[in-house]
Amino acid sequence: MGNVSLTPVQILAGVGVLCVLLFVWRSAARRARAAADAARTGARFASLAGRVLFNAALIVAVQWVAITYGRGIGLLLVVLGVPALFASYAITRALTVTMEDTPRRRGGRR
Repeated sequence: MGNVSLTPVQILAGVGVLCVLLFVWRSAARRARAAADAARTGARFASLAGRVLFNAALIVAVQWVAITYGRGIGLLLVVLGVPALFASYAITRALTVTMEDTPRRRGGRR
């Protein structure tokens, strides 16, 4: 094998190239992770919107059948009242702001 001799400038250039390659690799990994997170968030929203629309259509269909073919007032009240209770619960939970008045200290104590 031959004798390899490198000057200090060549060694610094090699270290610089390695640093640049490491920086490019890390930034590409960050960009890929950010793109995956964005795609996952979009998929979650689309999935949630699809489930909401499906459930709303299901409730409307059941209510329509009960109103069209049902003869009792009790059935009508149940079919219209139960979904209204679920909706009001969800809206109330979404619009209620809760906060803790006492600040937390280290260790979880108040």
